[in-house]
Amino acid sequence: MPDAHDAARRRLLDALDHRFADEAWLVDALTHRSFVNEKPALARADNERLEFLGDAVLGMAVAALLAEAHPDAGEGELTRLRADVVCEASLARVAVGLGIGEALRLGRGEERSGGREKPRLLASAMEAVIGAVLRDGGAPAALALVDRLFAEQARGASAERDAKSRLQEAVQSERGQTPTYRVVDTAGPDHERIFRVAVVVGEEILGEGEGRSKAEAETRAAEAALAEASSS
Repeated sequence: MPDAHDAARRRLLDALDHRFADEAWLVDALTHRSFVNEKPALARADNERLEFLGDAVLGMAVAALLAEAHPDAGEGELTRLRADVVCEASLARVAVGLGIGEALRLGRGEERSGGREKPRLLASAMEAVIGAVLRDGGAPAALALVDRLFAEQARGASAERDAKSRLQEAVQSERGQTPTYRVVDTAGPDHERIFRVAVVVGEEILGEGEGRSKAEAETRAAEAALAEASSS
């Protein structure tokens, strides 16, 4: 009789709409390193290499979707829009919609700490699933999956001024200065690095934010500064 994880994986297969020639790739994509550490005989690999592949495919595919959806946007704006579409929160939302959390293979510690609902684990697994489809079906299958999952977000991505631009205009208008961004902390291993950035004017910290890249953290810091300014 199949267990809950097998049933969750079957539901995920239906949601992905990709027929795997070798379903072991999907199993790898759903295997967190904590599971491998505890049960190495039951896992041929964790999902980190597939996450690396999926991240590359996702970035390229979303860039193409955004360029098509926003023909008048410049390079800088497209870069910011891509960061919004592929940020941790966005990937985690898509992963939740697919039911990836329920299908993850986790070690006991991650299971007890709510790993199935952690945005970082969900986002990483989402990228790994894209990598699994790439390994199983090649680039056309992986690109088709990204298109199904992210095309609507790319079309709906805001082409309005981003938070950093709005903050810079406000600070220059009110103080005659330009805000700068400083990395104040980093955490996690290289493949899951989290940056914490502060936006400052002189020595005054206007806001702080975190992200999987410096650009994402800077955007979150600018958003925090704008929110603080609007509430004061």
